[in-house]
Amino acid sequence: MVRTLGALLIGLMMAAMAQPALAAVKATVNGVSITDIQVAQRLKLFALEGKKGAKAALDELVDEQVMIQEAKRIGIVISDAQVEEAVLTVARNIKVSRDKLGQMLTQQGVNIDTLKDRLRANLAWNQVVTQIVMQRVQLSDAELDAKAASKLTDAQSFDYILKEVIFIGKGSSARTGQANQYRKSFQGCDNAVQLSLSYTDAAVIDLGRRHATQLPDAIAKELGGLNVGGITKPRVVEQGVSMLAICQKSEAKDLTFIKGNIQAEVGQDALKAEAAAYLKEVRGKAKIAY
Repeated sequence: MVRTLGALLIGLMMAAMAQPALAAVKATVNGVSITDIQVAQRLKLFALEGKKGAKAALDELVDEQVMIQEAKRIGIVISDAQVEEAVLTVARNIKVSRDKLGQMLTQQGVNIDTLKDRLRANLAWNQVVTQIVMQRVQLSDAELDAKAASKLTDAQSFDYILKEVIFIGKGSSARTGQANQYRKSFQGCDNAVQLSLSYTDAAVIDLGRRHATQLPDAIAKELGGLNVGGITKPRVVEQGVSMLAICQKSEAKDLTFIKGNIQAEVGQDALKAEAAAYLKEVRGKAKIAY
């Protein structure tokens, strides 16, 4: 009996020695643990990205846990399929296959789940931002009008009816030379098509009404210096060589398109700032222990 008990105790001791050491808890977020293994893995992912710092890695993991928990609180759950699609997007962005991405991570000692954890948190937070934070971002029409008016230049104060004359061909010097010959002979929109028939693979396209604010700044500036019947210098484009001819021109200040661009820019900046503020707010309410 004594021998049997002794053998059993020895067996239990050997089994205990064979178990791997438990991961050390580096922080908790509302009772959810973040371990030293997770921090070590995140540091290896940092190394691939040219970043470093154990504290930064731990802070990122804490933030992600806050994001996940806040998303869960309002009913947002990210599926494994969504995460896998995000992994595929990462692979496409760096122009490798999904399998190759996994191999690259493995070679650097990074478990694919480390990347997936980050992506899951980011996907969840994006939905939080859409559902909650976006509602907080308000842009004043008066502010938009003022900003748009301050950006409006003299060249952007015209409304046009335009035709595009395009010499089809991959921007060769010969095509540009022919376009310049056409420009010298150009006498207005009424004869634009007839004149184009003298050239091979030349086309005239009605662009219709365009306000200067819809056009690239360089083109708007050039058109602003031309009168009705004028035509811009040849520009190489994807289809060949292009010129714009002015069929009608009138002074018209339109802030619509400038306001749209400003709203997109300011809106993104404001949304980013508000999202950061909201994360700080949620993190401040969380029980975080290091």
